[in-house]
Amino acid sequence: VCVTGAAGQIGYALLPHICSGRTFGPSTKIILHLLDIPRAQQALMGVKMELEDCGFDLLEEVVVTSDANVAFTGIDACIMLGAFPRGPGMERKDLLAKNCNIFKEQGRLLNEVASKNVKVVVVGNPANTNALVAQQCAPSIPKENFTALTRLDHNRAQSQIAMRLKVPSSAVENCTIWGNHSSTQYPDVSNSVVATAQGKQKVGDVIQNPGYLHGEFIKVVQQRGAAIINARKLSSAMSAAKAISDHMHDWVVGSNGKTVSMAVPSDGSYGIEKGLIYSFPVVCSAGKYTIVQNLKVDLFSRKMMDETMNELKQERDTALAFLNKDADTIARSKL
Repeated sequence: VCVTGAAGQIGYALLPHICSGRTFGPSTKIILHLLDIPRAQQALMGVKMELEDCGFDLLEEVVVTSDANVAFTGIDACIMLGAFPRGPGMERKDLLAKNCNIFKEQGRLLNEVASKNVKVVVVGNPANTNALVAQQCAPSIPKENFTALTRLDHNRAQSQIAMRLKVPSSAVENCTIWGNHSSTQYPDVSNSVVATAQGKQKVGDVIQNPGYLHGEFIKVVQQRGAAIINARKLSSAMSAAKAISDHMHDWVVGSNGKTVSMAVPSDGSYGIEKGLIYSFPVVCSAGKYTIVQNLKVDLFSRKMMDETMNELKQERDTALAFLNKDADTIARSKL
């Protein structure tokens, strides 16, 4: 298992999930490859020492490196936390350009040295488009093996409904995050149910407040990350780590029939342009995910789903323009 950007706070919160068996199952032995930039190597060595001191029975070896070639060699799973952060005054196209270079190179290396069935989840933003860039640069790895994290948004949506209804989070089922991991994402509970004393009921029938479900609820989930930064002066780490663990666990071990949200390559379902890395409701079993079909999509949902799709199309076009520009430059240099 490789974790990129492993010296950061999300990595620090995630590693106990992986090493305790919560992520890949209680009997799966783990060899960890921790990748980060050269100046983070001393901190990573400290993390390695802490992992040793925890005495995790499943942890067989920890490799600490700043060389992606070493980090990616032979891996079965890659959790990509590392990405170029958006700085003050940086436009989104500049952020896309910076990350395009990073994920182009990492995709190429995954293609060359990782397991040909490596499962990849991209967390570093813009996560959906970063995943698409890596996928495009790794032609020998199945396209469906490149995913992006929207499980944090899914967990947030589920928890918001549960808190409002004063029930455990597990009592709420079938929440969906559609689209991009950005402020255009569409948290949708129109097909969700909640376990009550009277049996399972539709969330909309229990809450009976369309204004809330189409307004405040969506905004709270969309803006939750910013609210946490405002409160902590740091981005989400504990909840992000839990969501990454949930994502990989369900993908590898199975979601036990539950519908969860994953950003995956679109197959054209629900009118979403084929090939975009778009968040859908999925069910996972035996190491594979399947997009849930035949959910009702009303006019409000259609509008929200299309808005976030359009943002992803713009991001894709910008990123692929950078990739094509680089390819043209390389081609000209060989003339």
